[in-house]
Amino acid sequence: MPKRKNTFSSWPRRLAQRAVHAGWAWVQRTGSVTAEQPGRFRFGAMGTGTRLAFPLGTVFGEPWIRIGSHCIVGEQVTLTAGLMPGLDLGPEPILRIGDGVVLGRGSHVIADTTVTIGSDCYFGPYVYVTSTNHSYDDPHEPIGKQWPRMEPVEIGPGCWIGTGAVILPGARVGKNVVVAAGAVVRGEVPDHCVVAGAPARVVRRWTPDEGWQPPLRTPPPVPLPDGVTPDQLRALSRLDEESVARLAKLDEAGLDAHGAARLAGSEPGA
Repeated sequence: MPKRKNTFSSWPRRLAQRAVHAGWAWVQRTGSVTAEQPGRFRFGAMGTGTRLAFPLGTVFGEPWIRIGSHCIVGEQVTLTAGLMPGLDLGPEPILRIGDGVVLGRGSHVIADTTVTIGSDCYFGPYVYVTSTNHSYDDPHEPIGKQWPRMEPVEIGPGCWIGTGAVILPGARVGKNVVVAAGAVVRGEVPDHCVVAGAPARVVRRWTPDEGWQPPLRTPPPVPLPDGVTPDQLRALSRLDEESVARLAKLDEAGLDAHGAARLAGSEPGA
């Protein structure tokens, strides 16, 4: 026989759940790191509007880490400069992150030697960038005990790095590059291309003479014109096929997007 539910006994559980969620939201806000509230961290530089979300991943060598303005560093992101904490790495920064960079949850940026991430780069979750790799020259010595190899890494501005991608030591990624999810990148990657696979290879590239080759399968998204309001967009979403066809004819006759949105807002039921 099903057990009868006591309606009143569920109230304490719901109240406790709300209290836990509210408390965790407060912890996240309070524990995040900004230039105004750096906590125990003393970064070489941190720009206005940048925030490291709580809970943080491993962070050390922060005097040699410079982060630009308006960056978003997700939860559990590791940022390190140097092989271990407490080293003197000299006068120059080791890890440079430009303005407007987004580092997705669980990503790692390991800068034992110079790593540079250009402005407006977006990283998906669990991206791994490292300037160091284990060596295995001596077949008789455990790999973990052999001295690692280090090479600088550079990621150009405007790149999109997909979930789970790995950027290996010595990689030079150009401007506005798409790195597919799970790709393993090494060596030189030219500007304006898409790379995928392990090891990553160029699968699509843009040039001024030929555009994208192979051609894109879908048309580029059309940005919303300035000044269109949320109410007008909701009105457009409620139009039936007949109204859409009528607006298309008006568009062919030269009605601009603002006019179409205004007309949509005047439709019955809008």
